[in-house]
Amino acid sequence: MEGEVDDEDGTFTNISLADDSVDRGSAALRSRNHNDYFIMNCDLDVDVENQVELEEKTRLINQVLELQHTLEDLSARVDAVKEENLKLKSENQVLGQYIENLMSASSVFQTTDTKGKRK
Repeated sequence: MEGEVDDEDGTFTNISLADDSVDRGSAALRSRNHNDYFIMNCDLDVDVENQVELEEKTRLINQVLELQHTLEDLSARVDAVKEENLKLKSENQVLGQYIENLMSASSVFQTTDTKGKRK
């Protein structure tokens, strides 16, 4: 009911029932004498709240982006380490085969018949 008369000083009191999501529901009881001050005060409060929310969102977005970049860097590092690991395994196999071939070709590492030498 808009336009009710206040019995004390004869001024009108307005109650806004509109759902205004931009003002974050700041529908308020407004007196005609204090209308401008109250609206300005509410707007400042909403602006401060919006500014704080915006700063928090910006901080969180920056943090998420930083974490994404860190994850990308770590994934790239893991891939590089996997490749290096495969390369080293392959080199180890080649070296192991080379050592085995040297040992089999050398008379020092040949098995001897210990029974035949003792007789």
